Amino acid sequence: MTKKAAMIIRAMSDTTFLPQWGLIRAEGADAAKFLHGQLTNDVVLLGQSEARLASFCSPQGRVLASFVLFKRSGTDMLLACPRDVLPTVLKRLQMFVMRAQCKLSDASEAFDLIGLTGEAATAVAAVLRLPAATWAKVDAPLSNDQAAHAVRLPADTVPRVLWCAPAGTALPAGLPVPQTDTATWNWAEVQSGVALVGLATTGLLVPQMLNHESVGGVNFKKGCYPGQEVVARSQFRGILKRRTYRLAADATCSVGQPVFHSGDAEQDCGTVVAAAPGPDGRWQALASLQVQATQGGSLHLGTADGPTLHLLTLPYALLQDI
Repeated sequence: MTKKAAMIIRAMSDTTFLPQWGLIRAEGADAAKFLHGQLTNDVVLLGQSEARLASFCSPQGRVLASFVLFKRSGTDMLLACPRDVLPTVLKRLQMFVMRAQCKLSDASEAFDLIGLTGEAATAVAAVLRLPAATWAKVDAPLSNDQAAHAVRLPADTVPRVLWCAPAGTALPAGLPVPQTDTATWNWAEVQSGVALVGLATTGLLVPQMLNHESVGGVNFKKGCYPGQEVVARSQFRGILKRRTYRLAADATCSVGQPVFHSGDAEQDCGTVVAAAPGPDGRWQALASLQVQATQGGSLHLGTADGPTLHLLTLPYALLQDI
């Protein structure tokens, strides 16, 4: 067996369809300008060779959905997000289009979203010459005058690449047909320390409670967007009292579960925002917690006497409060 063939076989479990993700498509001369006025990140200056994390917030600054955002062209943009929250958020965004030359649609069926981890991510990145920087993006021309797109997502020890292409398009370099088991992808997502907001957590947290400002998901210099004043005030006035932490769990976790501190049996101190079992079967989770609750005592899942949660380190530094 050749070295290349062995690599491809090992990559099979690292190539995964992502049915839990969907796509919103924004098309038109005003697409970038419109999204710039709705999301937490700069869209007007988004380059063709990069992607960005961005959120759509309520007027109260709470994240309704978060996206991996990138351009197909100057007038054609895609926003990848958890599929369960997509219909509601799409309908809400459409309310604000008004006279802008921007058409918003659910493009989930028009494109394949595939998650590449480990050796599969490394192989595709090498073939496409995808830069090592997080949020780097490359376009891969296809024979039908269209293009596929590869985005390097935040990661810890396991590389992650999001592959997006017109439905039915084959992966490059002979990589195998994607698997339907999403366990490896979900695990790598938790390891990355970056959680996207879906239906179970919509409207609960401001971006900083998810550490999104620490991983490039908030631009504090751009113009107004829904909730901008609250998000800015959270950053520039006082100490942030809630952050997202990575945790090892002694039991199965699910998104939306409350977390309790040993010192308060009545009131929870946080919420699980992502969770997955690891290769050894042990669960890890990302939870948005009161900072004070991480500085002593113990953390428990579900109830004050529930399974113990153990704090782990994040793969990135938190942006300091200003």
